[in-house]
Amino acid sequence: MSHINDILAALTPLHLALAVLGVAAGTILGAIPGLTATMAIAVLVPLTFSMDPTTALLLMGAIYTGAIYGGAYAAILLNTPGTPSAIATTFDGYPMAKRGDGDLAVTIACLSSVFGGLVGAAVLLFLAPPLANVALAFGPVEYFWLAIFGLTLISAISSGALLKGLIGASFGLLLSCVGVAPISGSPRFTFDSTTLLGGIDVVSGLIGLYCIPVLINLVARPERHLEIQEASRGFRLPEAIRLCFSGGINLIRSSLIGAFVGILPGAGGSISGLVSYSEARRASKTPERFGKGEPRGIQASESANNATVGGGMVPTLVLGIPGTPPDAVILGALLVQGIQPGPAMFSGHSSIVYTFIYGLFIATILMLPIGLLIGRYAFKSIVTFPKAVLVPIVAFMTIIGTYAINNSISDVMVMIVLGIVGWVLERLGFQPSPIVLGLILGPIAEQGFVQGWMIGGATGDPLSIFFSGPLAIGIFVLILASLFYPIIAGRLTRGAKESDDARSL
Repeated sequence: MSHINDILAALTPLHLALAVLGVAAGTILGAIPGLTATMAIAVLVPLTFSMDPTTALLLMGAIYTGAIYGGAYAAILLNTPGTPSAIATTFDGYPMAKRGDGDLAVTIACLSSVFGGLVGAAVLLFLAPPLANVALAFGPVEYFWLAIFGLTLISAISSGALLKGLIGASFGLLLSCVGVAPISGSPRFTFDSTTLLGGIDVVSGLIGLYCIPVLINLVARPERHLEIQEASRGFRLPEAIRLCFSGGINLIRSSLIGAFVGILPGAGGSISGLVSYSEARRASKTPERFGKGEPRGIQASESANNATVGGGMVPTLVLGIPGTPPDAVILGALLVQGIQPGPAMFSGHSSIVYTFIYGLFIATILMLPIGLLIGRYAFKSIVTFPKAVLVPIVAFMTIIGTYAINNSISDVMVMIVLGIVGWVLERLGFQPSPIVLGLILGPIAEQGFVQGWMIGGATGDPLSIFFSGPLAIGIFVLILASLFYPIIAGRLTRGAKESDDARSL
């Protein structure tokens, strides 16, 4: 009976109106390069201070849901991830837009986001306490191996140029070492510059490496960056639904990966999107299509990063440990409201928790009509905008978005420098994705390794601790499988082809 009351509470006119406003505002803010989901919530969170806790939590959840999906617009239409979680969406989204299927790509992204968001909310509803205990079992060693597993994705995102992908990831790892070391506190690669003491912010690096090369190419090339369709084809909803149904297993697998990665504190949607994309490519019978406008690539990325919304709330509400950066902002807002997240929250404040969870389901469902409507107009606007207007607007948004991260002009300078470096590297055949992957995973790998080594050193055998637990061994086995699977699969494919050729003779 209490759950029925919680559902009815989530369906009140006020909560429905705030869900619509939150999803729309989050989608628009998430589409602006640099204004991440974390910033979208942080910008709008002061509005919640005068609300009751249930209403405040519902609004923040709706903003979060919309912002994660909104990052797909810029990823598909400008080859620039609006949020870090949309990195993998650029791989196939922009190629689809270039060949004239940008409207279809946006609709696929919307449907996949809704599906992933519902799976994440279901995980939060049914599996929160036991999964939170699993997240607690992850220590420094497990996070180190998880970061190394993430680096094995380079083979999936390097577009056939594995050596250049490895070099790019190594460059990203070097960039992640700039600044004060996370454990020892000693400055590294700062060249006596106070600007670099804080290191290279991940979002600043992402904006620079993705946005600036796009802007330079837009200015350098006279032709339009996207193909204009003479006749409007609308949402192309039936076609998108058919493609999503045909990739149903991909959607389910990617959503579950996103929910699980979201549960791991600090992992976030960018890692879940990349892992899901890699697994979709690995499981595909036509992996060569990925990176060239394959709809299943968009499905994998968008379903995974939206599933992290519900997954990330598991440790946030059950343990008081934010699963993703936006969850940290939500956690702070709850503390301002006088509510202490933790194991007792599901018993002492159960009505707040379950009303929020059901509100998250409603906000995710509302994302379908809102996302399709905003996506249609976004696609038309981006395609028809003249370059003389589009380039200054995007440039202005990237500068404002970068500055707003830490209110630092130094971040803007770093962003511009990395952007120019990224453009030069792109001309030499290096893609930005491996560099960004190294930049994101570098601190996680370093901190996990150093802490694990120190713990192992206390026992007298620092190496053994990296293979001491079932989780660590399990992730290590996945790493080996990820590294050797392409080689084994390639040999099996060649062997089967040779057998078919022999029989045909």
